[in-house]
Amino acid sequence: MSTVLVVEDDRAILDTVAYNLGRDGYEVLTADDGVDGLALARERRPDAIVLDVMLPRMSGLDVCRLLRSEMPVSILLLSARDSEADRVQGLDLGADDYLTKPFSMRELRARVASMLRRDSISRAAGPREVVGAPAAALLTAGEIVLDETQHQVRRGDVSVPLRPREFTLLAYLMRHPGQVLSRTQILEDVWGLSYPGETRTVDVHVRWLREKFEDDPSEPLHIQTVRGFGYRFVS
Repeated sequence: MSTVLVVEDDRAILDTVAYNLGRDGYEVLTADDGVDGLALARERRPDAIVLDVMLPRMSGLDVCRLLRSEMPVSILLLSARDSEADRVQGLDLGADDYLTKPFSMRELRARVASMLRRDSISRAAGPREVVGAPAAALLTAGEIVLDETQHQVRRGDVSVPLRPREFTLLAYLMRHPGQVLSRTQILEDVWGLSYPGETRTVDVHVRWLREKFEDDPSEPLHIQTVRGFGYRFVS
């Protein structure tokens, strides 16, 4: 049974989300402020966290930043702020997804399920859930070597730690060398989402990968931008 922590100071939203996730079969933990949420996450190490941005005592963004440096938990941020800048800020701090209020409970449940499903498959067997991808033990591109069996990535002789979603995204790109992939296509195949307005998530994760694997992230050799469309991986 997967464990989901819900941190939300609005009691009505907290109870509703907890009830619905409980009906989906998860063990649900709850907290109504940032300090308690952080402590509970550290104590119980849940599989996923639904985290409100505006919280008493400690903001959800600060909680997200601290947890991201400590554990590979999947984080879905909730916020009444729906500007692109707010979404990007949350993703920059390490959130896996961002949902604006008001939201439908059906969508929240789908996003939580998607995070848990993708991360579980990624941890267990590497990124073999990628649509149309052939099974392979190793993927290589220059100094980059991705080992699906061991779920490890090296750049030369140096091991590069990646979060499950970063690992899955890198493997997906490496499986399609030279192919131009749209942001929407990547979002659907890697995240299991079909929300065109959320493709900024892809851009943020690509930037993280470039910072880890490109000598000059502003002039990438491997993960290249196809302006106005998406990305192309060059071996």
